[in-house]
Formats: sequence, C-alpha cells, structure tokens
Amino acid sequence: MKMRRLGEKGPEVSAMGLGCMGMSEFYGPRDEAESVATIHRALDLGVTLLDTADVYGPHTNEELVGRAIRGRRQEVFLATKFGILRSADPAYRGVCGRPEYVRSACEASLKRLGVDVIDLYYQHRVDPEVPIEETVGAMSRLVQEGKVRFLGLSEAGPETIRRAHAVHPIAALQSEYSLWTRDHEGGALPVCRELGIGFVAYSPLGRGFLTGTIPGPEALSADDFRRTNPRFQEENFRKNLALADRIRQMANDKGCTPAQLALAWVLSRGEDIIPIPGTKRRKWLEENVGALEVTLTEEDRLRLETIAPRGVAAGERYGEAMMNILKRAT
Repeated sequence: MKMRRLGEKGPEVSAMGLGCMGMSEFYGPRDEAESVATIHRALDLGVTLLDTADVYGPHTNEELVGRAIRGRRQEVFLATKFGILRSADPAYRGVCGRPEYVRSACEASLKRLGVDVIDLYYQHRVDPEVPIEETVGAMSRLVQEGKVRFLGLSEAGPETIRRAHAVHPIAALQSEYSLWTRDHEGGALPVCRELGIGFVAYSPLGRGFLTGTIPGPEALSADDFRRTNPRFQEENFRKNLALADRIRQMANDKGCTPAQLALAWVLSRGEDIIPIPGTKRRKWLEENVGALEVTLTEEDRLRLETIAPRGVAAGERYGEAMMNILKRAT
C-alpha cells in the first residue's frame, strides 16, 4: 500500500482511507457481516485510515468499527468526529462545540469504539456560537490526557482553520472534494498547504454518482438519503448525468473504471490529499484501491479539467439545513 503523510508533521497513513458511514446509515440496506468483512479486507490490503463519527447511526457506526478492529487495533489509524447533533426529526442537524460537550463526546466515542485512544479526532462541523479557540482548547486537553493523538476539523473555513491552528496544531481538515465538488480549491485547501495541514477528501466519488452506476433517482432505495440530496433530484440528476457519461467515456479510453478515474484525479491533486471513499462491500473496496495504480498524464489532467471545471455540478451538495451550517463555518 502506498503511504502519505497526514500534514507536514503528522503520521504516515495509507494513501487512501475507508469511509465507514454507509455501513450503518444513509445509503440503503445494511449488511453488518459484509461491512465487517469489508473493513477486514481493507486492513488486509494495507488500508490503515478508517473514518467514522458519533453521528453515524447515530452511534452504531462507531460500535461496528470497534467490533471490526478488535484484535487488529495496531493496524488501524482510527479517526472519528464529534459536533453534529441529531433529534427525532430525521432532517434536523444541529452543532455543538462547547468544551464540556467535547469531553463527554470523546469519552462516549472511546467507549463505543472499545479503544483507549483515538488517533485523529475531528470537530465534525464548526459551532458558530462557540469561539473555535474554546473548542480546540478543549480538544487539546484530550491530547494532553492521552485520549487523542491528533486533532482535525471538518468543513471549516480559512479563518477558522488559522485560529484553530494557533491554539493547537491541526493535523487534518476533512472536507468534501471530488471532480464535482471543488469549492475548497479557492479557500481552505491553500490555507491547509500554507500551514502544513493534511487534507482528507470525503465523498471523492460524489456520493457514488461519479461511478456511473446510478441510472436515476428511482434506483436508490427508499431510505437512501441521496433521494433528498439536491444533486440527485430529477432535473439536476439529468444535468449531472452528462458529467458521469463523459467520465465513463474517458475511463474506457484509460482502461480503468469511472470510480478509479475519479479517485486517481483526487490523488493527483497533491501528496497532501488523502481520499476516503466509502463503501460497505468488498467488491467496491478492491476496485477503489485499484485507483492507486492509475497514473494520469498531463493530457489526462487537462481533459478532466475540461470535463469537470470548478462549479460543474448542478445543485447544492447538501440540503438547506446542512448548507446553512456550512455557510456559517468561515
């Protein structure tokens, strides 16, 4: 497995990680046995970075990952997150970055994961009501106590990243990045590079859209959250399908799959970028890892720039509630 360093002074992790969210929620039917087998296969292939969060399930994804890594903890660089709140309303999303909440969330995650230390602990979403200095200060105390090794932020804006990094070194920013989501190229990504912070790219396959395997919204199961995602709505879906078709055509020319091409593009954007495609099946995991062997020429990169310039996707990347949270995380 190829390795990359998580930021200038961070640890080495696999050049591609595994997002575990869909094993417990959001992406249709679940199969715990296959999910655990997928995590085990990832470790067998040399994937070390496993990504989860307390909000996935909620809580059950951390428990699943904890069961899967039992007996193999030394092979894992374990990342989890805190800060997104849920309620009985499935559409509700709140945020909390209060210091006392940071501590209680961490202790609960440690228990669910069945570990003594979390390798990378992210604030999942910035709380605009709590100064980032207070939140990161509380996170830094967890490092001092040996409960956490490295700190991260997710979907934070440039100014927040600078302020957080001044309190305690931030090892990684995790944000959405793919051929159809390139927003951070003009903001957070340059700041991360200036400060020596690694960039972990979630949804590098555009929530599966860029794989070219979703013919229409009707192909998604009734409980799949993408049915309510703006980019998967009828009109936007049809517009975005043209992008997926062009990627599929180029992948055919390259002799790889559309997913591998999309991941190879993310990997080619810099040694400081680590994609964490999510899957709950071994078949797709193995295909994704194969992207590490796909080399893009300068001609390939120029062609992809033409196919997927910044802002190419039709529709917002989240629904209104989450977009409002993101817009406040400057």
